[in-house]
Amino acid sequence: MNYRHAYHAGNFADCFKHAILVWLMQALARKEKPFCVLDTHAGTGAYDLRGEAAQRTGEARRGILRLLDRAPPPLKDYLALVPNRDSYPGSPSIIRALLRPGDRAIACELHPDDFSELRRRFLREKHVSVHLRDGYEAIGAFLPPAERRGLTLIDPPYEDADEFFRVSAALRLAKTRFSGGVVAAWYPIKHLAPVRAFFEDLRAFGLRDVVTAEFLLREPLDAARLNGCGMVVINPPFLFEQEIPEMLAALLEVLGDREAGESAGVRRVADE
Repeated sequence: MNYRHAYHAGNFADCFKHAILVWLMQALARKEKPFCVLDTHAGTGAYDLRGEAAQRTGEARRGILRLLDRAPPPLKDYLALVPNRDSYPGSPSIIRALLRPGDRAIACELHPDDFSELRRRFLREKHVSVHLRDGYEAIGAFLPPAERRGLTLIDPPYEDADEFFRVSAALRLAKTRFSGGVVAAWYPIKHLAPVRAFFEDLRAFGLRDVVTAEFLLREPLDAARLNGCGMVVINPPFLFEQEIPEMLAALLEVLGDREAGESAGVRRVADE
């Protein structure tokens, strides 16, 4: 409840996460049948990069602003959704931009101030419903959707010591409630032990067809520093493992600082 994403909007983790989100949305849109997207930790929907919070950290300067300067072709669809250098769209705005007339989105946010801003932003949007609700509880409440096609995006702030386990349990619940749906969960990489335990939990839960995309700016040795991040995906759409690496390579080329241990790639966590 203390986390405010405005300080981190447009940083390298956002660029990684949202580029993959755009690809997943486009993959769902390959078929005509409508789909639903559940965004469990939605935030405010957009962030002022000129504001005091963003300016205090300067993280956008090493993230989205670098990308806008270089505009690598593999990321053009993602970058097209960033309106200008002064504002960064959160996941609900990116999702809304890619919904077709028959699709819909459910956005959940528990922080009262962020929820109020999110609700104002989508007040007249019939394709987006906004809920003041715990994101983990929302999985049990809103899945499966009536469309029987869709994506669940799980993106908590990882403030709590048990957050990795809560995410693994949420992935299991989402798979149980909506077996055919795509589920994606972002996670931080500070050091490797929590990530290894996270994957072990997923395998112990019996989850199948799980891949992860990871992006490291440096070797994950300093547990006090965000050294990289990942996105684990259950039921990845066709061509995920073939096309995402090109996007990650473009991200690394622009956002990397050539530090030891810098890397990006896709690998299997559990087979189909």
